[in-house]
Amino acid sequence: MRSVKFLIAAGAASLLSTAAFAADMPIAPPPMYAPPPPADFGGWYLRGDIGFSNQSVKDVKLSNPAAYQGLSSFNQTTDFDTAGTYQIGVGYQFNNWFRADITGQYRGKSNFKGTDLVTFPWGVGTASGSDFYNASKSELLFLANVYADLGTWWCVTPFIGAGIGASRVTISNFTDSGLTNANFTAAGVPVVSGPPISSFATAASGSKWNFAWALHAGLGYKVMPNVTLELAYSYVNLGDGVTGVASTFDGSSGGHVFNFRNITSNDVKLGVRWDLDTPPPPPPPPLIRKG
Repeated sequence: MRSVKFLIAAGAASLLSTAAFAADMPIAPPPMYAPPPPADFGGWYLRGDIGFSNQSVKDVKLSNPAAYQGLSSFNQTTDFDTAGTYQIGVGYQFNNWFRADITGQYRGKSNFKGTDLVTFPWGVGTASGSDFYNASKSELLFLANVYADLGTWWCVTPFIGAGIGASRVTISNFTDSGLTNANFTAAGVPVVSGPPISSFATAASGSKWNFAWALHAGLGYKVMPNVTLELAYSYVNLGDGVTGVASTFDGSSGGHVFNFRNITSNDVKLGVRWDLDTPPPPPPPPLIRKG
């Protein structure tokens, strides 16, 4: 009987000592790294874009309205070569769907060609003439833009946006080669016939600041947590451009300039956005070898 009591007492003492040891053991610390919850904003970002322009102009006219009085027909064609665009900017991501940025863009020189075909009164009859324009055009464009990100699927985010700002349009190397046909008619019947009369004029470079606006649409692809690639389209209204004062081949000038009215462009751009406030990804776990 004594041995039984001894065993019971020894067992109870062992249980009490085990419980006390367990109570004294420190609680395991939490893991050293826990991924943060997804944020509802991305903070500040930098951006850079390169692209090309596809430009058009409503018309090109002298600043002197009297030069066009009496024209019975006016048929003008214009064309710009494609030019490169180069842009940098800084912006802020307010939340998952709304962001804004400020951009500065240099739009490279684009060659311009234009033709005027006109009929005008001459004495008792009419005459026809043509003007052939050549020039170069470049711009500086500054915009404040807002964008709406429309959701993300497989790391691709479509977006739309709009911007307002200012443009500085520069027209340079302008020439006007004129040719007047000396086949004059009255009531549709030729009355004078002779060789064409040629003329030539040039204009100094001119620049003009304008109100500008743009509409944007595109796709963003997140290649890293803090790096997004963009493929975007922009419709840009750049305002008007002007040449310097035009003068003829003999140096005479009426003090007039040529106006490039309502310049617009369809741009395609490839860009990158670098988020400054996105935390870097966690380091990879250490490599453990078994052996």
